[in-house]
Amino acid sequence: LLALGASPLTVAACGGASMLAAVVLALAIDGRELGRALFRTLFRLAFRVEVRGAEHLVGIEGAAVVTPNHQSFLDGALLAAFLPGMRFAVDTFVAKHPLAKPFLALADHVTIDPTNPLGTRVLARALAEGDKICIFPEGRITVTGSLMKVNGGPGMLADKARCPVVPVCIEGAQRSLLSRMRGRLRLGLFPRITITVMPPVTTPDVAGLVGKKRRAALKSWLSRVMTETVFAARPQPETLAHALLEARRKTGPKEDAVQDGDFSTVSYRALAARALVLGRILTRGTEPGEAVGVLLPTASPTAAVFFGLAAHSRPAAMLNFTAGPESVKAACRAAGVRTIVTSAQFVEKARLGALVEALAVDHSIIHLEEVKRGLTLGDKLRGLAALMAPERLLPPQGTGDDIAAILFTSGSEGPPKGVALSHGNLLANMAQVASVVDFTRRDVVFNCLPVFHSFGLTGGMLLPILNGVKAVLYPNPRHVRLIPELVYQSNATVLFGTDFFLNAWARSADPYDYHSLRLVFAGAERLQEETRRVYTERLRVHLLEGYGTTETAPVIAVNTPARFRAGTVGQPLPGIETELVPVPGVETGGRLRVRGPNVMKGYLHADRPCEIQPPEGGWHDTGDIVEIDADGFIRIVGRIRRFAKVAGEMIPLGVVEDLAAYADPSAPHAAVAMPDTKRGERIVLVTVSAALSRDALVAAARVKGAPEIAIPRHVVRVDAIPLLGTGKTDYPAVMRLAAAALATETA
Repeated sequence: LLALGASPLTVAACGGASMLAAVVLALAIDGRELGRALFRTLFRLAFRVEVRGAEHLVGIEGAAVVTPNHQSFLDGALLAAFLPGMRFAVDTFVAKHPLAKPFLALADHVTIDPTNPLGTRVLARALAEGDKICIFPEGRITVTGSLMKVNGGPGMLADKARCPVVPVCIEGAQRSLLSRMRGRLRLGLFPRITITVMPPVTTPDVAGLVGKKRRAALKSWLSRVMTETVFAARPQPETLAHALLEARRKTGPKEDAVQDGDFSTVSYRALAARALVLGRILTRGTEPGEAVGVLLPTASPTAAVFFGLAAHSRPAAMLNFTAGPESVKAACRAAGVRTIVTSAQFVEKARLGALVEALAVDHSIIHLEEVKRGLTLGDKLRGLAALMAPERLLPPQGTGDDIAAILFTSGSEGPPKGVALSHGNLLANMAQVASVVDFTRRDVVFNCLPVFHSFGLTGGMLLPILNGVKAVLYPNPRHVRLIPELVYQSNATVLFGTDFFLNAWARSADPYDYHSLRLVFAGAERLQEETRRVYTERLRVHLLEGYGTTETAPVIAVNTPARFRAGTVGQPLPGIETELVPVPGVETGGRLRVRGPNVMKGYLHADRPCEIQPPEGGWHDTGDIVEIDADGFIRIVGRIRRFAKVAGEMIPLGVVEDLAAYADPSAPHAAVAMPDTKRGERIVLVTVSAALSRDALVAAARVKGAPEIAIPRHVVRVDAIPLLGTGKTDYPAVMRLAAAALATETA
């Protein structure tokens, strides 16, 4: 009909009439199977429905609890048409709705009264008779586009009936007109829909729990199962270029993708076109797979450069411009960088002239301003063509296993290493985060963290752009008075920051500056209680602490509004395996190792350029000592390098810093371990506080319940704690300050 010139409304009306006629016909001849067949045909024609893993449900003999996510009003009809043999648990109020009755006539169902505490007994009886019962564990259609609160009832039923749970994921229906996502997503008449049936799982052993604790444990388990299902079923593009074009299609070419600090915006159409044109120009003289250095701030041109290099199979080596020339040169050697892309305006404003001059000795420097002035007529025509049909200008793409970006470890505890991340690593981590955190078109992400840091690159730039969320990019997080005002002016709803910067921004923020924020994520370093208190009490914003490493692209775990536990960094993301390795001297927890699709391809070292050293068996050793509770929440004890072995006891230096922060929360502190001939090591506290005394530390230890051995014997007072460009403490520099101070005392 569309091909013949009919309007979309006419097509929709004809489709609705056809569906209604099919229902009437099925009811008239009392042929439930015929009705399902007609619906399957209509759904396949209209929504190109694809069913995966149906054999997992068909192969079950006897009772089972089927738990699908709930995306639209189509869900029940879709499941009834494509997954027959189930009885649906239907709310009595829904069952009475006139629009629901024709669909219920096609499906075997059981009505339950949600106001009756004993209403689920009918479901228990059905399971006892060997039926397969389908229950939507969310209890309502999503209004976020992702998984919402999961109720524990289905898990309790499966546990009592001793039958498996079959998780099901419906994907694509949230973009239909029959969803509740109007204004949050770009909706269409007939989006493609996929139904994925996962293998059955058995409920955990909760024999030792009763009552509320048993229900809570089963609810937590089912929530993790559903989250894993949503991630596993989520479609993932092969490369970052494909992901950008997919986001352009789903969000709309004219919608804003990026906004800069001067409030100028770049649409998805313009971003894709600039990426394709820039990528072609910047990669001249390089070979596929050859890394190209990127020395740029957090801004829209950086996004275009990054996607352009990725589209042309050149890994982007994100160089840390806050590091010294020798560190940057070492990074370039490790990644095999010959060409570096930068901006003359950025170099001038950031006072990076000396750094660029040092790099220019051995590298070819490309300034974006020169690229713009040198655009030929052919480049401009190519750009116009890319505005209309970027798919036609996309060069041949590799696989998700190809390297997309090379980041470098922070160097907070030693020389930085190159971390090779593939397209698949980055896309998997974004899919993992999107499976537990809801982002919609109504959101605005504000990011001023540097993109040479994995948190700023993946979380602050790639994640929003590839999920159809406008990203506001600002180049300098140290503008502490301006950042809160920009958050206010941009109506940002999502903010990323480290503890240092979040604390600095809070000190100059008016409480109303953050009125629009609904999600504030803290990562990259341990969140201090004082920072959490300021945001909760004065700014009325709830901080969500997460945890990750550069090697995991970067997120490993994160607290969310639906799954939060104070004092932890959240549960591991779906698809991530965890393992705790015992550490001598540490009684609780262990050294965390992780494995998953987001774990890096491997390390790059300056003494072995371009040689990737993959993690053994796919496991990455984080070097962090953590505890994991029964519900999977992770609590960080400290880094293995951030322990002091004093008189045979392992003391987390983070505990020492907590004591100092409790004694004087107004000043920054850093604790390090120095060699000691008598006790093995001794703890030295470096602080900016002029009033902090040993007596105050002793009192803090009593309140916190810390052992006396954790109280530092030496306190070194300095004007400022050395910091890295990301705001994290530069511990090698702190060690040098402590060593110099102790040497002076000895002399």
